[in-house]
Amino acid sequence: MRRQTTNSVAAVQNPCKLCTPLGAVLACKGIANCITLLHGSQGCATYIRRYLISHFREPVDIASSNFSEETAVFGGKQLFFKALDNIRQQYTPSVIAVATTCLSETIGDDVPAYIREYLAEQQGNTCPALIHISTPAYAGTHTDGFRESLRVIAGVFAARSRESRSINLFSWLISPADIRYLKELFNAFGLEYTLLPDYAETLDQGLWPDYQAIPGGGVTINELAVMGEAMVSLEFGAAFGDAESAGSLLQERFGIPYIRQPLPVGVKLTDSFMETLQHYSGTPIPACFKAERQRLIDAYVDAHKITAGQRAAVFGDEETVLAVSAFLSEIGVTPVICLSGSTRSALAANLPLYINNLAAESVVYDDADFITLKEALRGAGVDLMIGNSKGYSIAREYNIPLIRVGFPIHDRIGAARLSLLGYRGTQELFDRIANAILEYKQTQSPVGYTYW
Repeated sequence: MRRQTTNSVAAVQNPCKLCTPLGAVLACKGIANCITLLHGSQGCATYIRRYLISHFREPVDIASSNFSEETAVFGGKQLFFKALDNIRQQYTPSVIAVATTCLSETIGDDVPAYIREYLAEQQGNTCPALIHISTPAYAGTHTDGFRESLRVIAGVFAARSRESRSINLFSWLISPADIRYLKELFNAFGLEYTLLPDYAETLDQGLWPDYQAIPGGGVTINELAVMGEAMVSLEFGAAFGDAESAGSLLQERFGIPYIRQPLPVGVKLTDSFMETLQHYSGTPIPACFKAERQRLIDAYVDAHKITAGQRAAVFGDEETVLAVSAFLSEIGVTPVICLSGSTRSALAANLPLYINNLAAESVVYDDADFITLKEALRGAGVDLMIGNSKGYSIAREYNIPLIRVGFPIHDRIGAARLSLLGYRGTQELFDRIANAILEYKQTQSPVGYTYW
Protein backbone atom coordinates (compact mmCIF):
# COMPACT_ATOMS: atom_id res chain seq x y z
CA MET A 1 0.00 0.00 0.00
CA ARG A 2 1.14 3.52 -0.65
CA ARG A 3 -0.20 6.90 0.37
CA GLN A 4 -0.76 9.50 -2.31
CA THR A 5 -1.14 13.12 -1.28
CA THR A 6 -3.04 15.15 -3.83
CA ASN A 7 -0.81 17.54 -5.73
CA SER A 8 -1.35 21.24 -5.11
CA VAL A 9 -3.67 22.74 -7.67
CA ALA A 10 -5.15 26.16 -8.26
CA ALA A 11 -8.65 25.00 -7.36
CA VAL A 12 -10.40 21.89 -6.13
CA GLN A 13 -12.86 20.45 -8.63
CA ASN A 14 -15.91 18.63 -7.25
CA PRO A 15 -14.46 17.99 -3.76
CA CYS A 16 -14.87 14.64 -2.03
CA LYS A 17 -16.09 16.42 1.08
CA LEU A 18 -18.75 18.88 2.22
CA CYS A 19 -18.52 22.06 4.27
CA THR A 20 -17.64 22.02 7.95
CA PRO A 21 -20.89 23.58 9.29
CA LEU A 22 -22.90 20.79 7.65
CA GLY A 23 -21.32 18.30 10.04
CA ALA A 24 -22.21 20.54 12.96
CA VAL A 25 -25.83 20.83 11.84
CA LEU A 26 -26.13 17.04 11.47
CA ALA A 27 -24.62 16.40 14.91
CA CYS A 28 -26.90 18.97 16.55
CA LYS A 29 -29.97 17.36 14.96
CA GLY A 30 -29.27 14.61 17.48
CA ILE A 31 -30.02 16.88 20.47
CA ALA A 32 -33.62 17.10 21.69
CA ASN A 33 -35.43 20.38 20.95
CA CYS A 34 -32.32 21.96 19.42
CA ILE A 35 -32.13 24.42 16.55
CA THR A 36 -28.88 25.34 14.81
CA LEU A 37 -28.06 28.96 13.98
CA LEU A 38 -25.47 29.53 11.26
CA HIS A 39 -23.77 32.82 11.95
CA GLY A 40 -23.12 33.89 8.39
CA SER A 41 -24.88 34.28 5.06
CA GLN A 42 -28.23 32.80 4.09
CA GLY A 43 -26.61 30.82 1.27
CA CYS A 44 -24.73 28.63 3.75
CA ALA A 45 -27.97 27.53 5.39
CA THR A 46 -29.61 26.89 2.01
CA TYR A 47 -26.67 24.76 0.83
CA ILE A 48 -26.73 22.60 3.97
CA ARG A 49 -30.52 22.23 3.99
CA ARG A 50 -30.38 21.05 0.37
CA TYR A 51 -27.95 18.24 1.19
CA LEU A 52 -29.65 17.11 4.39
CA ILE A 53 -33.17 17.16 2.95
CA SER A 54 -32.21 15.32 -0.24
CA HIS A 55 -30.48 12.60 1.80
CA PHE A 56 -32.91 12.11 4.70
CA ARG A 57 -36.12 13.19 2.90
CA GLU A 58 -37.21 15.05 6.03
CA PRO A 59 -37.76 18.77 6.74
CA VAL A 60 -34.67 20.48 8.15
CA ASP A 61 -34.88 23.98 9.60
CA ILE A 62 -31.62 25.91 9.93
CA ALA A 63 -31.59 29.46 11.21
CA SER A 64 -29.25 32.09 9.80
CA SER A 65 -28.08 35.50 10.99
CA ASN A 66 -28.28 36.46 7.31
CA PHE A 67 -25.10 38.45 6.68
CA SER A 68 -25.20 41.28 4.18
CA GLU A 69 -22.35 43.22 2.59
CA GLU A 70 -22.58 45.78 5.39
CA THR A 71 -22.44 43.05 8.04
CA ALA A 72 -19.32 41.60 6.46
CA VAL A 73 -17.59 44.95 6.96
CA PHE A 74 -18.90 46.08 10.35
CA GLY A 75 -19.58 42.75 12.08
CA GLY A 76 -22.67 40.72 12.81
CA LYS A 77 -23.44 41.26 16.50
CA GLN A 78 -26.78 43.01 16.02
CA LEU A 79 -27.96 40.47 13.44
CA PHE A 80 -26.82 37.71 15.78
CA PHE A 81 -28.88 39.09 18.65
CA LYS A 82 -31.89 39.53 16.37
CA ALA A 83 -31.56 35.96 15.11
CA LEU A 84 -31.51 34.61 18.67
CA ASP A 85 -34.66 36.58 19.52
CA ASN A 86 -36.43 35.30 16.41
CA ILE A 87 -35.46 31.68 17.11
CA ARG A 88 -36.69 31.86 20.69
CA GLN A 89 -39.99 33.33 19.61
CA GLN A 90 -40.63 30.94 16.71
CA TYR A 91 -39.23 27.64 18.03
CA THR A 92 -38.92 27.87 21.84
CA PRO A 93 -35.87 25.57 21.77
CA SER A 94 -34.02 24.07 24.72
CA VAL A 95 -30.67 24.48 22.94
CA ILE A 96 -29.45 26.87 20.28
CA ALA A 97 -26.23 25.64 18.66
CA VAL A 98 -24.34 28.48 16.97
CA ALA A 99 -22.06 27.33 14.16
CA THR A 100 -19.82 29.97 12.63
CA THR A 101 -19.31 30.02 8.87
CA CYS A 102 -16.34 31.13 6.78
CA LEU A 103 -17.49 34.74 6.61
CA SER A 104 -18.03 35.33 10.32
CA GLU A 105 -14.78 33.50 11.13
CA THR A 106 -12.82 35.52 8.58
CA ILE A 107 -13.98 38.93 9.84
CA GLY A 108 -13.28 37.80 13.39
CA ASP A 109 -16.69 37.98 15.05
CA ASP A 110 -16.19 37.00 18.71
CA VAL A 111 -19.22 34.74 19.06
CA PRO A 112 -18.43 33.51 22.61
CA ALA A 113 -18.33 37.14 23.72
CA TYR A 114 -21.59 37.82 21.87
CA ILE A 115 -23.22 34.91 23.70
CA ARG A 116 -22.05 36.18 27.10
CA GLU A 117 -23.36 39.66 26.33
CA TYR A 118 -26.68 38.34 25.09
CA LEU A 119 -27.18 36.17 28.18
CA ALA A 120 -26.31 39.11 30.43
CA GLU A 121 -29.07 41.13 28.76
CA GLN A 122 -31.53 38.28 29.35
CA GLN A 123 -31.12 38.08 33.12
CA GLY A 124 -34.47 37.28 34.66
CA ASN A 125 -35.77 35.71 31.45
CA THR A 126 -35.86 32.02 30.64
CA CYS A 127 -33.22 31.43 27.98
CA PRO A 128 -32.19 28.27 26.10
CA ALA A 129 -28.71 26.86 26.43
CA LEU A 130 -26.39 28.51 23.91
CA ILE A 131 -23.34 26.68 22.59
CA HIS A 132 -20.76 27.82 20.05
CA ILE A 133 -19.08 25.53 17.51
CA SER A 134 -16.28 26.99 15.40
CA THR A 135 -16.75 25.59 11.88
CA PRO A 136 -15.01 27.59 9.14
CA ALA A 137 -15.22 25.49 5.99
CA TYR A 138 -11.73 26.51 4.88
CA ALA A 139 -10.28 24.77 7.95
CA GLY A 140 -11.76 21.31 7.49
CA THR A 141 -14.54 19.12 6.18
CA HIS A 142 -18.03 18.09 7.27
CA THR A 143 -16.49 15.28 9.33
CA ASP A 144 -14.33 17.78 11.21
CA GLY A 145 -17.45 19.82 11.95
CA PHE A 146 -19.22 16.70 13.18
CA ARG A 147 -16.37 15.67 15.50
CA GLU A 148 -15.90 19.21 16.82
CA SER A 149 -19.61 19.40 17.62
CA LEU A 150 -19.52 16.20 19.68
CA ARG A 151 -16.52 17.51 21.58
CA VAL A 152 -18.18 20.87 22.27
CA ILE A 153 -21.52 19.32 23.28
CA ALA A 154 -19.84 16.89 25.67
CA GLY A 155 -17.70 19.67 27.11
CA VAL A 156 -20.63 22.00 27.73
CA PHE A 157 -23.23 19.60 29.13
CA ALA A 158 -21.41 16.68 30.77
CA ALA A 159 -21.27 16.96 34.56
CA ARG A 160 -19.87 14.82 37.36
CA SER A 161 -21.96 14.33 40.50
CA ARG A 162 -21.57 10.58 41.00
CA GLU A 163 -20.27 7.47 39.28
CA SER A 164 -22.55 5.20 37.29
CA ARG A 165 -22.41 2.05 35.20
CA SER A 166 -23.54 3.83 32.04
CA ILE A 167 -21.59 4.01 28.78
CA ASN A 168 -21.09 6.98 26.49
CA LEU A 169 -21.19 6.21 22.78
CA PHE A 170 -19.94 8.92 20.43
CA SER A 171 -21.23 7.80 17.07
CA TRP A 172 -20.51 8.78 13.47
CA LEU A 173 -22.34 10.05 10.39
CA ILE A 174 -24.48 6.94 10.19
CA SER A 175 -28.08 6.38 9.16
CA PRO A 176 -31.05 6.60 11.55
CA ALA A 177 -31.52 2.87 10.92
CA ASP A 178 -28.02 2.20 12.27
CA ILE A 179 -28.67 4.41 15.29
CA ARG A 180 -31.73 2.32 16.08
CA TYR A 181 -29.62 -0.83 15.67
CA LEU A 182 -27.06 0.48 18.16
CA LYS A 183 -29.83 1.14 20.67
CA GLU A 184 -31.10 -2.40 20.12
CA LEU A 185 -27.60 -3.72 20.81
CA PHE A 186 -27.14 -1.79 24.06
CA ASN A 187 -30.59 -2.74 25.30
CA ALA A 188 -29.99 -6.41 24.49
CA PHE A 189 -26.78 -6.32 26.56
CA GLY A 190 -28.67 -4.60 29.41
CA LEU A 191 -26.42 -1.55 29.27
CA GLU A 192 -27.31 1.97 30.33
CA TYR A 193 -26.00 4.39 27.74
CA THR A 194 -25.98 7.88 26.31
CA LEU A 195 -25.71 7.95 22.53
CA LEU A 196 -24.55 11.16 20.87
CA PRO A 197 -25.86 12.20 18.44
CA ASP A 198 -29.27 10.55 18.29
CA TYR A 199 -31.15 11.71 15.19
CA ALA A 200 -32.94 8.37 14.71
CA GLU A 201 -36.29 10.17 15.10
CA THR A 202 -35.46 13.79 14.28
CA LEU A 203 -34.36 12.77 10.76
CA ASP A 204 -36.55 9.73 10.15
CA GLN A 205 -40.11 10.20 11.43
CA GLY A 206 -43.52 9.15 10.27
CA LEU A 207 -46.14 11.56 8.99
CA TRP A 208 -47.01 14.28 11.48
CA PRO A 209 -50.66 14.69 12.49
CA ASP A 210 -49.81 18.32 13.34
CA TYR A 211 -46.97 20.64 12.38
CA GLN A 212 -43.86 20.35 14.56
CA ALA A 213 -41.54 23.33 14.66
CA ILE A 214 -38.76 21.01 15.88
CA PRO A 215 -39.20 17.25 15.28
CA GLY A 216 -39.32 15.11 18.41
CA GLY A 217 -36.52 12.81 19.45
CA GLY A 218 -32.87 13.31 20.25
CA VAL A 219 -30.75 13.08 23.39
CA THR A 220 -31.91 15.46 26.14
CA ILE A 221 -29.83 17.91 28.17
CA ASN A 222 -30.31 15.74 31.26
CA GLU A 223 -29.05 12.69 29.38
CA LEU A 224 -26.05 14.68 28.16
CA ALA A 225 -25.23 15.70 31.74
CA VAL A 226 -24.96 12.01 32.72
CA MET A 227 -22.06 11.62 30.27
CA GLY A 228 -19.77 12.96 32.97
CA GLU A 229 -20.71 10.04 35.24
CA ALA A 230 -20.08 7.16 32.80
CA MET A 231 -17.74 4.27 33.46
CA VAL A 232 -16.34 4.42 29.92
CA SER A 233 -16.70 6.28 26.62
CA LEU A 234 -16.79 4.37 23.34
CA GLU A 235 -16.08 6.36 20.21
CA PHE A 236 -16.35 5.36 16.58
CA GLY A 237 -13.20 6.62 14.96
CA ALA A 238 -9.87 5.17 13.89
CA ALA A 239 -8.74 7.80 11.40
CA PHE A 240 -8.32 10.88 13.58
CA GLY A 241 -6.27 11.97 16.56
CA ASP A 242 -6.99 12.26 20.29
CA ALA A 243 -7.05 16.06 20.12
CA GLU A 244 -10.29 15.84 18.11
CA SER A 245 -11.89 13.21 20.34
CA ALA A 246 -14.89 13.88 22.58
CA GLY A 247 -13.88 10.84 24.61
CA SER A 248 -10.42 12.26 25.30
CA LEU A 249 -12.02 15.48 26.56
CA LEU A 250 -14.12 13.60 29.12
CA GLN A 251 -11.08 11.59 30.14
CA GLU A 252 -9.11 14.77 30.80
CA ARG A 253 -11.97 16.43 32.66
CA PHE A 254 -13.53 13.53 34.59
CA GLY A 255 -11.04 10.66 34.33
CA ILE A 256 -13.44 8.55 32.27
CA PRO A 257 -11.49 5.98 30.21
CA TYR A 258 -12.31 5.86 26.55
CA ILE A 259 -11.93 3.45 23.66
CA ARG A 260 -11.85 4.38 20.00
CA GLN A 261 -12.85 1.71 17.52
CA PRO A 262 -13.59 1.65 13.79
CA LEU A 263 -17.18 1.50 12.64
CA PRO A 264 -18.30 -2.12 13.21
CA VAL A 265 -18.60 -3.24 9.59
CA GLY A 266 -17.74 -6.82 8.65
CA VAL A 267 -17.21 -9.81 10.89
CA LYS A 268 -13.85 -8.84 12.40
CA LEU A 269 -14.70 -5.26 13.38
CA THR A 270 -18.18 -6.21 14.60
CA ASP A 271 -16.69 -9.03 16.68
CA SER A 272 -14.42 -6.47 18.34
CA PHE A 273 -17.33 -4.15 19.12
CA MET A 274 -19.44 -7.01 20.47
CA GLU A 275 -16.59 -8.12 22.71
CA THR A 276 -16.35 -4.60 24.10
CA LEU A 277 -20.06 -4.58 24.94
CA GLN A 278 -19.76 -8.05 26.45
CA HIS A 279 -16.85 -6.92 28.63
CA TYR A 280 -18.60 -3.87 30.08
CA SER A 281 -21.99 -5.50 30.46
CA GLY A 282 -20.77 -8.78 31.90
CA THR A 283 -23.40 -10.40 29.68
CA PRO A 284 -22.74 -13.01 26.99
CA ILE A 285 -23.43 -11.96 23.42
CA PRO A 286 -27.19 -12.50 22.93
CA ALA A 287 -28.17 -15.47 20.81
CA CYS A 288 -29.98 -13.31 18.25
CA PHE A 289 -26.73 -11.55 17.32
CA LYS A 290 -24.78 -14.81 17.25
CA ALA A 291 -27.37 -16.04 14.76
CA GLU A 292 -26.88 -12.90 12.66
CA ARG A 293 -23.15 -13.62 12.61
CA GLN A 294 -23.70 -17.19 11.47
CA ARG A 295 -26.04 -16.11 8.68
CA LEU A 296 -23.49 -13.54 7.53
CA ILE A 297 -20.67 -16.08 7.39
CA ASP A 298 -22.95 -18.49 5.53
CA ALA A 299 -23.64 -15.72 3.00
CA TYR A 300 -19.88 -15.20 2.59
CA VAL A 301 -19.59 -18.90 1.71
CA ASP A 302 -22.60 -18.84 -0.63
CA ALA A 303 -21.32 -15.91 -2.68
CA HIS A 304 -17.55 -16.19 -2.42
CA LYS A 305 -17.27 -17.13 -6.11
CA ILE A 306 -19.08 -13.90 -6.98
CA THR A 307 -17.08 -11.46 -4.87
CA ALA A 308 -13.62 -13.06 -4.77
CA GLY A 309 -11.07 -11.41 -7.02
CA GLN A 310 -13.05 -8.20 -7.53
CA ARG A 311 -11.28 -4.84 -7.32
CA ALA A 312 -12.92 -1.82 -5.73
CA ALA A 313 -12.55 1.93 -5.35
CA VAL A 314 -13.87 3.12 -1.98
CA PHE A 315 -14.44 6.84 -1.44
CA GLY A 316 -16.17 9.16 1.01
CA ASP A 317 -15.53 10.13 4.63
CA GLU A 318 -12.44 8.63 6.19
CA GLU A 319 -14.12 6.41 8.81
CA THR A 320 -16.53 4.83 6.36
CA VAL A 321 -13.72 4.25 3.85
CA LEU A 322 -11.61 2.51 6.50
CA ALA A 323 -14.38 0.25 7.80
CA VAL A 324 -15.75 -0.67 4.37
CA SER A 325 -12.25 -1.40 3.05
CA ALA A 326 -11.61 -3.72 6.00
CA PHE A 327 -14.88 -5.51 5.28
CA LEU A 328 -14.03 -5.89 1.58
CA SER A 329 -10.84 -7.71 2.46
CA GLU A 330 -12.97 -10.35 4.23
CA ILE A 331 -14.95 -11.17 1.10
CA GLY A 332 -12.02 -11.32 -1.31
CA VAL A 333 -12.46 -7.83 -2.79
CA THR A 334 -9.26 -5.78 -3.06
CA PRO A 335 -9.69 -2.08 -2.21
CA VAL A 336 -7.19 -0.79 -4.78
CA ILE A 337 -8.27 2.86 -4.33
CA CYS A 338 -9.19 4.32 -0.92
CA LEU A 339 -9.99 8.00 -1.26
CA SER A 340 -11.14 10.67 1.16
CA GLY A 341 -11.45 14.43 1.04
CA SER A 342 -10.20 14.78 4.60
CA THR A 343 -7.20 17.01 5.19
CA ARG A 344 -6.45 15.61 8.64
CA SER A 345 -7.17 11.90 8.54
CA ALA A 346 -4.85 9.09 9.53
CA LEU A 347 -6.44 6.76 7.00
CA ALA A 348 -3.18 5.63 5.37
CA ALA A 349 -1.51 4.97 8.71
CA ASN A 350 -4.40 2.97 10.15
CA LEU A 351 -5.69 0.94 7.20
CA PRO A 352 -2.91 -1.70 7.52
CA LEU A 353 -3.96 -2.24 11.16
CA TYR A 354 -7.33 -3.56 10.05
CA ILE A 355 -6.57 -5.21 6.71
CA ASN A 356 -4.26 -8.20 6.63
CA ASN A 357 -1.96 -8.34 3.63
CA LEU A 358 -3.21 -5.11 2.12
CA ALA A 359 -2.26 -5.21 -1.54
CA ALA A 360 0.96 -3.43 -2.42
CA GLU A 361 -0.86 -1.82 -5.35
CA SER A 362 -3.53 -0.26 -3.13
CA VAL A 363 -3.33 3.52 -3.00
CA VAL A 364 -4.74 5.80 -0.30
CA TYR A 365 -5.60 9.36 -1.34
CA ASP A 366 -6.34 12.08 1.17
CA ASP A 367 -7.40 15.70 0.65
CA ALA A 368 -8.67 14.48 -2.71
CA ASP A 369 -11.42 15.56 -5.08
CA PHE A 370 -13.39 13.61 -7.67
CA ILE A 371 -11.04 14.63 -10.45
CA THR A 372 -8.36 12.74 -8.52
CA LEU A 373 -10.67 9.73 -8.32
CA LYS A 374 -11.40 9.91 -12.03
CA GLU A 375 -7.71 9.96 -12.88
CA ALA A 376 -6.90 7.17 -10.40
CA LEU A 377 -9.50 4.90 -12.00
CA ARG A 378 -7.80 5.01 -15.40
CA GLY A 379 -5.98 1.74 -15.87
CA ALA A 380 -6.70 0.56 -12.31
CA GLY A 381 -8.95 -2.28 -13.45
CA VAL A 382 -11.64 -1.42 -10.91
CA ASP A 383 -14.80 -3.58 -10.94
CA LEU A 384 -16.79 -1.72 -8.27
CA MET A 385 -17.15 1.76 -6.85
CA ILE A 386 -18.40 2.04 -3.26
CA GLY A 387 -19.26 5.49 -1.97
CA ASN A 388 -21.80 8.28 -2.00
CA SER A 389 -23.93 9.67 -4.82
CA LYS A 390 -21.37 12.28 -5.80
CA GLY A 391 -19.43 9.54 -7.58
CA TYR A 392 -22.31 8.63 -9.89
CA SER A 393 -21.20 10.64 -12.94
CA ILE A 394 -17.76 8.97 -12.88
CA ALA A 395 -19.29 5.52 -12.42
CA ARG A 396 -21.57 6.18 -15.39
CA GLU A 397 -18.73 7.44 -17.56
CA TYR A 398 -16.54 4.41 -16.81
CA ASN A 399 -19.46 1.95 -16.75
CA ILE A 400 -18.61 0.74 -13.25
CA PRO A 401 -21.32 -0.38 -10.79
CA LEU A 402 -21.76 2.08 -7.91
CA ILE A 403 -22.87 0.74 -4.53
CA ARG A 404 -24.13 3.75 -2.59
CA VAL A 405 -22.76 4.03 0.95
CA GLY A 406 -22.30 7.00 3.26
CA PHE A 407 -23.36 10.62 2.89
CA PRO A 408 -24.84 12.09 0.75
CA ILE A 409 -27.12 9.70 -1.11
CA HIS A 410 -29.46 12.03 -2.96
CA ASP A 411 -30.33 10.09 -6.11
CA ARG A 412 -31.97 7.13 -4.39
CA ILE A 413 -34.81 6.76 -1.90
CA GLY A 414 -34.20 5.23 1.53
CA ALA A 415 -30.80 6.56 2.60
CA ALA A 416 -32.11 7.01 6.14
CA ARG A 417 -32.98 3.32 6.22
CA LEU A 418 -29.75 1.93 4.78
CA SER A 419 -28.00 -0.27 7.34
CA LEU A 420 -24.23 -0.58 7.46
CA LEU A 421 -23.28 -1.48 11.04
CA GLY A 422 -23.06 -4.82 12.78
CA TYR A 423 -23.63 -8.25 11.34
CA ARG A 424 -27.07 -7.18 10.13
CA GLY A 425 -25.90 -4.06 8.31
CA THR A 426 -22.91 -5.92 6.86
CA GLN A 427 -25.30 -8.55 5.55
CA GLU A 428 -27.30 -5.88 3.71
CA LEU A 429 -24.15 -4.33 2.23
CA PHE A 430 -22.76 -7.72 1.23
CA ASP A 431 -25.98 -8.62 -0.58
CA ARG A 432 -26.02 -5.29 -2.40
CA ILE A 433 -22.43 -5.77 -3.55
CA ALA A 434 -22.95 -9.36 -4.72
CA ASN A 435 -26.15 -8.43 -6.55
CA ALA A 436 -24.49 -5.43 -8.20
CA ILE A 437 -21.80 -7.75 -9.57
CA LEU A 438 -24.41 -10.19 -10.85
CA GLU A 439 -26.50 -7.44 -12.41
CA TYR A 440 -23.48 -5.98 -14.18
CA LYS A 441 -22.54 -9.38 -15.63
CA GLN A 442 -26.10 -9.91 -16.84
CA THR A 443 -26.43 -6.51 -18.47
CA GLN A 444 -23.01 -6.78 -20.14
CA SER A 445 -23.61 -10.28 -21.50
CA PRO A 446 -24.69 -10.38 -25.15
CA VAL A 447 -27.16 -13.17 -24.34
CA GLY A 448 -27.80 -12.74 -20.63
CA TYR A 449 -28.46 -15.73 -18.44
CA THR A 450 -31.34 -16.96 -16.36
CA TYR A 451 -33.11 -20.10 -15.14
CA TRP A 452 -35.88 -21.52 -17.32
